[in-house]
Amino acid sequence: MAENINPATIQDQEEVKVTAGRARANIPLADLPDKVHTWPYLVRAEFISGCVLLLVLMVWSITVDAPMEEPANPTKTPNPSKAPWYFLGLQEMLVYFDPWIAGVLLPSLIIVGLMVIPYVDINPKGNGYYTFHERKFAITTFLVGFLVLWVGMITIGVFFRGPGWNLFMPWDYWDPHKVVPLANIDLPYIVGIRSEMGAMLFGAVLVIGWLAGIPGLFWQWKKDSPAMRELGLLRYGIVSNLFMVMAGVVVKMALRLMFNIKYILVIPNILNI
Repeated sequence: MAENINPATIQDQEEVKVTAGRARANIPLADLPDKVHTWPYLVRAEFISGCVLLLVLMVWSITVDAPMEEPANPTKTPNPSKAPWYFLGLQEMLVYFDPWIAGVLLPSLIIVGLMVIPYVDINPKGNGYYTFHERKFAITTFLVGFLVLWVGMITIGVFFRGPGWNLFMPWDYWDPHKVVPLANIDLPYIVGIRSEMGAMLFGAVLVIGWLAGIPGLFWQWKKDSPAMRELGLLRYGIVSNLFMVMAGVVVKMALRLMFNIKYILVIPNILNI
């Protein structure tokens, strides 16, 4: 059975809605809710941005040829033989570490580190936005890992590694006949340790001290701070070890480039770091 609706009633309801909207507009900002619906304010903007990016990539891929080299020639081996640019960081790390460390262990730790972020992040600030003031440690760690250990490695491999995988400045002539005698020696040998067992013990002390000793001393120093108490010993151990591994890669690179130090810990046929 149809119900008769008075048009005047509908008009009164609309006037009430308009009045309520004007009243809400005059509410102070401190009293307004701090949440905004993702649809349509966020998802619509992301969808439009994705469509624009897809269009740009399509036009770019159609109009610009990919920088492919000539077909492989078995009678002419390129010097140096470089991986694609996105793998040059891993290829560069082979200079400083054993293949299984550079190609398996370190990339796996990157994935593990990204996976544990939600479980070790105790800072509620900065969710949904990014400010350096509230995220000094997190943003600095990310920038060092991304710019130094990823972009920096790729840059060295692309612009500084020439024939024989020797280091060249960008303005140098890449002489394929250049011979560089590398007197790479292990750190225990530099400090005068000649025995195999002594070298293993010396290297083990340095590696364990770097991964556990320094974080342990910092924990003893800052364990009573509010951040450390909230973080806890287990999460602190995970964060500190991942951070020290990342910093250790930079230190090992510097030792190799400046002092020709090959390894710090040498365990024959088992482990070389």
